[in-house]
Amino acid sequence: MFYAIRHFTRYRYSKPVSQSSMEVRMHPRSEYSQRCFTFQLSVSPRARVFSYHDHTGNVIHHFDIPEAHRQLTIIADALVDVDPPPPLPDSLDKSSWQLLDEMIGRDDYWDMLMPSQFARNSPALEEFARKLGVDQRDGSDPLTLLRSLNSKLFEGFEYTKLSTRVDSPIEVALENRKGVCQDFAHIMIALVRGLRVPCRYVSGYLHHDKTHKDRSADGATHAWVEALLPGLGWVGFDPTNNLLAGKRHIRTAIGRDYSDVPPTVGTLKGSAHSEMQVRVRVTPSEAVLPVDQEFAADEEWSKFLATDQKIDKTQSQQQQQQ
Repeated sequence: MFYAIRHFTRYRYSKPVSQSSMEVRMHPRSEYSQRCFTFQLSVSPRARVFSYHDHTGNVIHHFDIPEAHRQLTIIADALVDVDPPPPLPDSLDKSSWQLLDEMIGRDDYWDMLMPSQFARNSPALEEFARKLGVDQRDGSDPLTLLRSLNSKLFEGFEYTKLSTRVDSPIEVALENRKGVCQDFAHIMIALVRGLRVPCRYVSGYLHHDKTHKDRSADGATHAWVEALLPGLGWVGFDPTNNLLAGKRHIRTAIGRDYSDVPPTVGTLKGSAHSEMQVRVRVTPSEAVLPVDQEFAADEEWSKFLATDQKIDKTQSQQQQQQ
């Protein structure tokens, strides 16, 4: 399936800032069953954009704007082809736990096993794990256990936009039993790592359609997790929607948690407050959207810009994944 993706971000500042620097992680990855054929990043004010690959293979674009400006607009267009992943078995042999331990001992998965900034253990998480019955490896195999955990998180938490902040620790979602996809992913990662299973955060997009009743928000980025299982490799789980990651999931970046893969993060010189608008559109397509197409010419984008959806920010420029 081909998808045309448009990711729009705009920062407005309360007064002119003298300089801003930005990192952008919006370039879909090309690996496994996913291939990114075209990618274009447009920035206003105009800036020279550089790029590099980090140690996990994520493509990071970065740029500086050294002149005074009152707003910053970033538009990313991509054309991606996603094939359905290979079908999974109903379960694995119970000896898979031993095979998993051997894999961990033989190869380097330290980054995806140790606690990280947003995916870490705590008394609240330990109590939650005991209530779920996933505080230790039980009699089931790894795949069955993770499928069960995926479903239990979906059933045990309410999906509520703006119920947490971009920098909220998992205790906030655990206490209120509600959050966004970022929180679902962090909680599942922390629980899975507690079982000595390598687990990582995936940032990307989910194509919404009328066939699937997804809880996650359309028009925003998405997040899910991948766990390493013997004989299967990295398997994607989407606890927000109680799904296995499939042909509707488009992977942009992977890391230990959200702190490794924010779609945008930057700094500015000045004392201005900032307001951020974000809009994502993922549509089945066989041709990339014209890069120079004005958003205002599209009725959908015109309505979005007119609503002036605002997220207050000061200094730190990041967007939460919904």
